[in-house]
Amino acid sequence: MIETVVRKRIEILTDTALLGRVTDAVDKVGITGWTVVPVSSGKGRDGRWREERVMGTDKVFVLTIASQDKAQALAEELAPVLTKYGFILSMWDVEVIRGERF
Repeated sequence: MIETVVRKRIEILTDTALLGRVTDAVDKVGITGWTVVPVSSGKGRDGRWREERVMGTDKVFVLTIASQDKAQALAEELAPVLTKYGFILSMWDVEVIRGERF
């Protein structure tokens, strides 16, 4: 049987214009990898929104997997901008193979 270990999967929804700030924070806390996925539309408590490249408000998901300690460090690093810019950060436990990579 393949052995798995528990890590945190982290998803951060942010405006594309602020992507560098998020990926810099990921790198700063020592998380070794991330993936950016474009988001075309959604709905939140303020209503529906759509991708808007002209206005610079198009959004992306930054996805990464990390140890509990690094996930917590990332949340603390991004906490000041979560409210200011309306980022959404979620994390939950996942099982991964080759846990030493995360």
